[in-house]
Amino acid sequence: MRERPAGDDGLLLDFGSADRPAWTAARVADALRGAAADGRVSLSDVVACAETVLVEALPGTGLNELGVRRVVHDLLASAVPDSDEGGSSVRSAIVIPVRYDGADLSSAADAAGCSTDRLVLAHTHLTWTVQFMGFAPGFGYLVPEDGSDPSLTAVFNGLPRREESRPRVPAGSVAVAAGYSAVYPRVSPGGWHLLGVTDTVLWDSTAAPPSVLSAGARVRFVRAEEVIG
Repeated sequence: MRERPAGDDGLLLDFGSADRPAWTAARVADALRGAAADGRVSLSDVVACAETVLVEALPGTGLNELGVRRVVHDLLASAVPDSDEGGSSVRSAIVIPVRYDGADLSSAADAAGCSTDRLVLAHTHLTWTVQFMGFAPGFGYLVPEDGSDPSLTAVFNGLPRREESRPRVPAGSVAVAAGYSAVYPRVSPGGWHLLGVTDTVLWDSTAAPPSVLSAGARVRFVRAEEVIG
């Protein structure tokens, strides 16, 4: 882990050079929020990105960097994969039913060098992890969880963004690009390949919390007809 100053009251923790699984930044952020909640450190905000965590104290109060380091050290020293000896998941996954009839399903399969059935199979057989949140409220950048079948992850790793973005992507669109998957929580521009659509509402400003997804959450996509049937 590298530490970079972020003003007088902030610190950027950079895990980009660490030999850690994809959930490191999200897990560290959760641990720091927990430490702030029980009074071990005083923080005003913790923001997780793909490989970094921004930690901020209240303006003018200074940051207890020693306390932050202690929380991170304790977490990484005791971290184990989220599975028991039998390999089953300890953390339950959020299930998102999808109708795989997206406008780019066929072209995305061609670009990935596989059939549409193979593309859908890979998408539904992987368990995805929210690496970080961004772009729009409720929009999670999902990556295959650590230890996933490389033959399935390879389907998406070689699939770039579309050459031309759409000015309007419908809410609920399920998409992939550059090794990531995502669900557009509301109408917005977008340049990812649209595989299908879900009726699952991922952002509700009246709910608490408003976002269904958060950094570190696990997601499974399933065919909608299998859920209905």
